[in-house]
Amino acid sequence: MDSLIQTIKDQISISEEDILLIKSLFRKKELKKGEHLLSAGETCRYIVFIEQGLVRYYTNNDDAEPTYYFSKEGEFVCDYSSFLPQIPSTTNIQALEDTIVYRISKDGIQKFYDAVRNGERFGRKVIEQVFVNVLNQIISQYTDSPHNRYRKFLLDFPELVQRIPQYYIAAYVGVKPPSLSRIRKRLKLL
Repeated sequence: MDSLIQTIKDQISISEEDILLIKSLFRKKELKKGEHLLSAGETCRYIVFIEQGLVRYYTNNDDAEPTYYFSKEGEFVCDYSSFLPQIPSTTNIQALEDTIVYRISKDGIQKFYDAVRNGERFGRKVIEQVFVNVLNQIISQYTDSPHNRYRKFLLDFPELVQRIPQYYIAAYVGVKPPSLSRIRKRLKLL
């Protein structure tokens, strides 16, 4: 839980009393590789902080599973379009490796906002970052070639290249694995 506390401290100042409250509101959960944090059709009931591990966001699209984002240690994970109105999600969030998370419920986050000085400010900053990431993903899908999407992936997630199976990276880029291999070969020639 130390990295969760530090992540909050990096954004807002918190007291020892706040730390005790945070520790009481967040609950630890361990996921095995392949296990889902959220499955399409379920309502997202938690905001989750990744202490250790890696997850991917994907949708079910006929026989395909387009991957549209990855989150790693030190990041918050949530399907806010399900969490905020408490409606069923269309998103799947799956652990790509054994993952340790701390999660907080909707009631818990409200207690956090009410009790922690600048708690709402912290929540706003997290949501703003999520919004920017989602917006950039949407724009990239419509404006970037697969080659450029892969280059952006390398820039955005350099430490994850060896941790993510190539077929998920291909799905993220929007190509089949053989096409990703050709893109990778072309980049090596540059």
